Amino acid sequence: MIRTRAVIRTRGWRGGVVFGLPALGLAVVVGWELAGSPAGDDSITVRLAFSAALLSLAGYVIAGVRLGPVRELRQVRAVAYATQRVLLRPLPARIDGLAVAAGQLSASGGAMVGGDLYEALATVHGVRLVIGDVRGHGLAAIGAVAAVLGSFREAAHDEPGLPGVARRLERALERHLRERSRQEHPAAGGAAPGHPSAEEFVTVLLLQIDGEGGMTAVNCGHPWPYRLGKPAGPLCGGDPLPPLGTFPLPAAVEADRCGRLLPGDALLLHTDGATDARDPAGRFFRLEEALSEAAADGVPAPARVIQRVHGALLRHTGGRITDDVALLVLRNDRRRTLGRPDPVRTARSAL
Repeated sequence: MIRTRAVIRTRGWRGGVVFGLPALGLAVVVGWELAGSPAGDDSITVRLAFSAALLSLAGYVIAGVRLGPVRELRQVRAVAYATQRVLLRPLPARIDGLAVAAGQLSASGGAMVGGDLYEALATVHGVRLVIGDVRGHGLAAIGAVAAVLGSFREAAHDEPGLPGVARRLERALERHLRERSRQEHPAAGGAAPGHPSAEEFVTVLLLQIDGEGGMTAVNCGHPWPYRLGKPAGPLCGGDPLPPLGTFPLPAAVEADRCGRLLPGDALLLHTDGATDARDPAGRFFRLEEALSEAAADGVPAPARVIQRVHGALLRHTGGRITDDVALLVLRNDRRRTLGRPDPVRTARSAL
């Protein structure tokens, strides 16, 4: 509140300077014109001075009318940018020996955050990641994104297993939907809900990587990640649970075991905006081919993978993204213990 009042006082002072000085000059010239010059001279000099003052005031008014909204828009964008960075904050480049990078393309122009969400945290249980997709895209989905991410950032540290994390996310989403239903009920505003909460759901993938590279996952209606390296292809691939918000989670939820992420191998987690993107002819984007090209010379840095996939996606769609696209890449940069053979690579060599 104090800062708001200070801003208002500052704007009022600046406005007084911008408009007050030209107005004062115009008033002096007009008074001089009405009273007549000391010598009674009605020369062209006085007329020119009057015209210059009038044009000066008009120029200041036009500039103020045009630049005022521009300044306001810049301030609003700066606040929105800071808010979005808090909600979908940048990931650190390295988490517990894993190189990490994330990026998003929003279908809403000027927005950094839409209906997609992601986070990666180092916990006592291992590195835990979440990626999700709220039904719809753009600013209307931010409330559900905030509810799910806020719950994950606490539950990831508190819950010993991923099924417990999934239940915490489900409860957080339910609370959000109930609150939204109350706000959109006709009794609250006299109009029918614009976005019925019953139609809102979130696909979520939870992934955990322990100190030995072992991976477990709980998938609620989300696309499975892709493994970059050998072998390449979708991770796990079992039948996922329903998205959160459609049906209650089963009484017994078990995490899927997804093998190990070996040193040098990488994973790409993504939302369905990447696989559902189409070119002008209606052909779907082939994400697996783009990943093969991105890792043709070995798995590059995660940020480089995202840059290459984003470039291929924008070329394929002609720059017209119709759904939010979130990508999260992690690479195992941990060193293998010397003198200790890797049983997974040994098994692969025997095949």
